[in-house]
Amino acid sequence: MMAPAPDGEDLSMADRAYLALREGIIGGRYPIGSRMRERELSAELEVSRVPVREAIAQLESEGLVVTQPRRGAVVRQLTLEDIDELFDVRLSLEGLATRLAAERVRAGASTDRLRELMATADEVTRAGDVQAIRETNTALHLEIVTLSGNRLLGETMAPLVGRIRWLFALTSDRDPAVQCREHHELCAAIEAGNAPLAEALAYAHIELGRAPSLTALTDRLPRN
Repeated sequence: MMAPAPDGEDLSMADRAYLALREGIIGGRYPIGSRMRERELSAELEVSRVPVREAIAQLESEGLVVTQPRRGAVVRQLTLEDIDELFDVRLSLEGLATRLAAERVRAGASTDRLRELMATADEVTRAGDVQAIRETNTALHLEIVTLSGNRLLGETMAPLVGRIRWLFALTSDRDPAVQCREHHELCAAIEAGNAPLAEALAYAHIELGRAPSLTALTDRLPRN
């Protein structure tokens, strides 16, 4: 069965199928290397094969699914090199987003949504809700991109969101309390409009997660 549309959105069947399959991949329901057979998925999601086919195409464009000869669509085999490259890209794009966000705040942009997410992060971290922590941390990072006000940057980041969430799901790379504290420092710099500090904190926050993530996945993913 497909999950309901987020926040009451009126989504197409293809969008709903996409969200269900994406969450299934990220959550491990469809393991790495498993085949994404349209007939089986359409029966599981109770939709025709057309929206499933469209959803798989979108997942392939985001790097979560690949098409292989004689096997069709399968969940992508991530490698340690993929994870390392993802950190490289995040450093560049999210560092830029954070600097731009702080500049916009200094010019008068609201940080209300950022504060809401930070408050939620505090709550779920105290509760030790692993899934909620991952979801809130992702939302926090994406809100910074939104706050940057740069549409092209947002469009560039959009296809990476699934892989970032997948990374968060595959590894509890760092202590959630430490991450929460770093998020507080990062958000404080943005709210102060201190662009250089915010960018430096974003860089450090992301880079500090690289080695623990790669170490945690060493025995689970091939090198390349």
